[in-house]
Amino acid sequence: MLLPLVLLCCFAVPPVLAAALSVRDVSLEPCPSDDIGSQPQLKRPSGASCFVLRGTVVNPGRKPVVDTDVFAQILDASGEPVLQNRSRVGSIGDVPPGDSSFALRLAVPAGTPGPFSFSNVKARGFNAPVRTRAGEFDDLLPLEQAVAPESVS
Repeated sequence: MLLPLVLLCCFAVPPVLAAALSVRDVSLEPCPSDDIGSQPQLKRPSGASCFVLRGTVVNPGRKPVVDTDVFAQILDASGEPVLQNRSRVGSIGDVPPGDSSFALRLAVPAGTPGPFSFSNVKARGFNAPVRTRAGEFDDLLPLEQAVAPESVS
């Protein structure tokens, strides 16, 4: 009776703790024309428009935060939510200590009236992996690939 309890204590998995991170310097702009997400061949009223949410996430700790998600409320010109029934806008993976820039693609329904505004932008990650990770030789879907760099005007 005591042996299972001792084994359980010796081989117990440490808890995975969540970490809240701050986000600053946030912007929302159309995807660059050379980005895979802009899909120029699909620009039609029934589709979606590609936008990029960019910003800087701040990890004040001394260890990386892993499997980090970004949350935001994005509103159209009339104050209606752009992403219905969700505030999670995407995953930015692992965040090392300090400041890290990020870019996430968003599919905004075509015809949504702009300009867009955003609020409550925050990030949340963990002290240990909680998702299966892509291997070194795994292919990423086009929209999982890195966002094209910002266009300099």
